[in-house]
Amino acid sequence: MTSAPPLADPSVLDNAAWHSLAGPHASFSIGNDLVRRYPEDVAPFVAVRTWDDPDAWDALRELVGPDAEVGLSGYEGDLPDGWEFLGGGEGVQLVETDLLQPRPFDEAIELGADDVTDMLAIVARNQPGPFRPRTHELGRYIGIRHEGRLVAMGGERLHPAGWTEISAVAVDVDYRRRGLASRLVLDIAFHIQQRGDRAVMHAASSNLGAIAAYERLGFTVRRVNRFTAVRTPA
Repeated sequence: MTSAPPLADPSVLDNAAWHSLAGPHASFSIGNDLVRRYPEDVAPFVAVRTWDDPDAWDALRELVGPDAEVGLSGYEGDLPDGWEFLGGGEGVQLVETDLLQPRPFDEAIELGADDVTDMLAIVARNQPGPFRPRTHELGRYIGIRHEGRLVAMGGERLHPAGWTEISAVAVDVDYRRRGLASRLVLDIAFHIQQRGDRAVMHAASSNLGAIAAYERLGFTVRRVNRFTAVRTPA
């Protein structure tokens, strides 16, 4: 059993993508001091430092281009003229508590560039959330293979200072209810804590089963996030 690191500043989690791109993931960042994004083959996230800046919308359009679909996090106001609302949804953000007991999963193997085809395939089968051909470069990914097939995986994605997101937790249908997802999460959290960070997770508000499972492991819901999909002006 590991001892959890001191509590990191939780305010960075209110705009996790921005603080990742402006901090530990700066080497992936495309943009400026107002808007940033990951390369499209790494992650789909676009981040705005603050919606209070009147130049944010023009900077965002310049960054992603005209007539482009983009997902926004944390904005709930009216859209400027020319911007089209495409849809929206809610998710929850969960953070580790002192009840979390991370531990290594010795049977798990580390995944990398040679495993990308299989990683994309298991994501397509299970739909755990966005995962691109280079997402694995954002952190450590691990998985379980059975007879050569990747049947379970998970890893690290967003990385605001002091925190690391556990993401892309996926287990094929025939291998569920064996504790694989929990053991993967606990292993990933173990290595996050070994670095001195704390673990954070995200889940769709409608995914009550996953939320309950993460709470049983020792996570707690910190906040509800609102996501909005829009189209930029032509």
